[in-house]
Amino acid sequence: MEFLLIYCIGVLATTLGTLAGGGGLISLPSMLVLGVPVHSAIGANKVANTISSLQGFYLVYRQKGVTIQEGLKILPISLLGGVTGGLVAASLSPDMMYKVAIVLLVVAFIFSFIGKSNFSGQQPFRATKKSTPLLYSIGIYDGMFGPGQGTLMLYLFSYLNIAYYRAVGLVRVATFASCFGASISYISTGRIIWPLTIALLLGSLTGSQLGVRIAGKLKPKHVKPLLRLVTAALIIHIFIDNVIL
Repeated sequence: MEFLLIYCIGVLATTLGTLAGGGGLISLPSMLVLGVPVHSAIGANKVANTISSLQGFYLVYRQKGVTIQEGLKILPISLLGGVTGGLVAASLSPDMMYKVAIVLLVVAFIFSFIGKSNFSGQQPFRATKKSTPLLYSIGIYDGMFGPGQGTLMLYLFSYLNIAYYRAVGLVRVATFASCFGASISYISTGRIIWPLTIALLLGSLTGSQLGVRIAGKLKPKHVKPLLRLVTAALIIHIFIDNVIL
């Protein structure tokens, strides 16, 4: 029964994470409630996200929603940002990291109302003087702390006039890059509980397929409200768990 629950958690979390980010709102707290040790729960999420994100990118690529060339441009920027963020995290207190997360998400939430972009653009991703620093900064945030990384990236791609379905594929590449290194670390330190991790992975693979299929049918006008809902939930979740308690 526990394995079935974790599989279902993986389906729900990855479906949401593919569509608007914020899948960790479901997966990590749920696994902790089931009694999974925190490091093992985080490690399971990293392993599941690494593989399901790569699958998600492939599914979007197969539908010609994104190109391999775009993915290869995203990979090194996000990977370098994640490594930088990991180094920065060592010098920051947890309280400071929570404050950074809340500020970034609040700014993104406000920007979603005043920004004119709405995922209706058709621009491919280009590593420019505007896109590269922003993408690198989100990579730093992901390596430093992480909650809402996918959501912030979707806001970024909207700002860059990239269509939603293409943005979903690009976010999957960035998530793969940031989770890959972390997965190696958790595996090498023996933190992984493999039966639970495999159950979560199988659910994540199913959720990735569902998320990509739903994303292909979503109209641009429906994406911003979904992003705002997830952003508000992330802000409330981080604030309650780490400021009030």
